[in-house]
Amino acid sequence: MERNLALEVLHVTEAAAMACARIMGLGDEHLAYHKAMEAMKKALDAVRMDGRIMLGEGEKGETPELFNGQRIGTGDLPQVDIALDPLEGTTICATGGPNSISIIAIGEKGCFLPCPDGYMEKIAVGPKARGAIDLNLSPQQNLSNIADALGCYLEDLTVVILDRPRHASLIREVRETGARIKLIGDGDVSAAIAPSIEGSGVEVLMGIGGAKEGILAAAALQCTRGDIQGRLLPREQELTRGSASSILTIQQMVRKENVMFVATGITDGDILKGVRFYSGGATTYSLVMQSRSRTLRFIETRHG
Repeated sequence: MERNLALEVLHVTEAAAMACARIMGLGDEHLAYHKAMEAMKKALDAVRMDGRIMLGEGEKGETPELFNGQRIGTGDLPQVDIALDPLEGTTICATGGPNSISIIAIGEKGCFLPCPDGYMEKIAVGPKARGAIDLNLSPQQNLSNIADALGCYLEDLTVVILDRPRHASLIREVRETGARIKLIGDGDVSAAIAPSIEGSGVEVLMGIGGAKEGILAAAALQCTRGDIQGRLLPREQELTRGSASSILTIQQMVRKENVMFVATGITDGDILKGVRFYSGGATTYSLVMQSRSRTLRFIETRHG
């Protein structure tokens, strides 16, 4: 991965984002998802790499493309492992809501923790609060520690939580601390990255979401030097905080230091604008990050 592979795969997330943004707000989740998946697969096939999808859209037979274990790219070096989500926030795209993005993370072989198609309890923060989180602690204790790390009052914190019935207790506990809450319908990868982006207005992500999305968020936070902890919850298990499974650190979720993360906005969000169409083309807004160089690039691209 000596060359800047992240910039080479930028057109992959751009292609997926533009494909499904064309039908944003039309209410057809199935069509939006398949448009994004087809565009991403086609673009990935042209990238000079020997890629293996470790965290994709399901197992072989469950999805026609981008399945776990699928080889992708031209077959040339480098050999890399890939985690992806062509359309994070399917419902968001279909309804025209905020924070829908297309994502790829690339790492050396063995980079990403294999995880089941299940859920993950998560807490994520930006680089200034790295090391201040612990899923074994209560929300009040975690938020107090985060506020201390950031040098602010608890009331200054904004916590993003997925708006789900399972989070009723968490929402109540966070409100009792005085911290502000932003409830979202979907898209917790974007929400996990937001605390690392200056001016996003978000300091913490808390709650239970998808396990794959937790690994994707960890890849991004490896690049920003943010922090995340997770606890796996199989789908058949009751979705409650504080399960008996062990805590996963960011180093356990993303096991290699050299990782790249690319995301392109589909709809407007906290960190990226959505696709803008005009006569004869489109403009996309993307985030490209690399852990080795600690670079974070916001890229605006005009497609004629």
